[in-house]
Amino acid sequence: MVNYRPIITLLSDFGLRDPYVAEMKAVIISICQKARIVDVSHEIEKFNVRMGAFILAQAAPHFPKGTIHVAVVDPGVGTARKPIIVETERAFYVGPDNGLLMLAARNDGVKCVYEIANPKYMLRRVSRTFHGRDIFSPAAAHLANGVDPSEFGPRVENPVMPSFLSPKIMGNEVVGEILYIDRFGNLITNIPESMLKALGISDGASLQFKFRDREVRVKLCSSYDDVQKGSLLSIVGGTGFLEISINQGNASSLLNIKIGDRVILTKPRGC
Repeated sequence: MVNYRPIITLLSDFGLRDPYVAEMKAVIISICQKARIVDVSHEIEKFNVRMGAFILAQAAPHFPKGTIHVAVVDPGVGTARKPIIVETERAFYVGPDNGLLMLAARNDGVKCVYEIANPKYMLRRVSRTFHGRDIFSPAAAHLANGVDPSEFGPRVENPVMPSFLSPKIMGNEVVGEILYIDRFGNLITNIPESMLKALGISDGASLQFKFRDREVRVKLCSSYDDVQKGSLLSIVGGTGFLEISINQGNASSLLNIKIGDRVILTKPRGC
């Protein structure tokens, strides 16, 4: 499953001001010099697991089979949360057991989850606060060298499955949440296009959304230009999820919505 020159991707909330990302890369290439390291993002909002999970899930499918993805958005570092490896049908995911990995891993088809517990595959000294360097990077490098994931530790039978993995259908409503807000202010929900199709909702439908203190009714469009400049709309974007947007505007600012906010979609009559 591992490529001849294995690819290891890195995602974190570390930013690039501090030496943390460089330290992780140094550990990886010290153990596996043939590894190709690709930065997905190090600009995840601090401690924002949803944001990290979304960006990882968007990027991962475009990498070759056998890629090893290391993701570190880890507000629980040093607690009882487990460091894990998720083996899927086409990749490995290495990081904390806090839900960060599971959106991407679920899309790939999860085969097995292992705890990283074998000290043989960690740095000699493991700090309380930097498992990205001391546990996750070594694990990824050893995977790249061909170590079987079962060698790292016992199976994890119940990995953390966060609420944002799946919206819920409750009567005439779909209850979801805002998974991500891009730089254009588009509100990307966790409601996938497949759910809309299953409910019989198609382009042109009038959708009603409820947020904390307001309701908006918008048209499900096939392009931003289906409405006038400055008007609200909904659309299934390149992410494959339902978005609430403004044509050449910022829906997040207008509606005062943040990542993690609940959103309720009322199904149109007849669906």
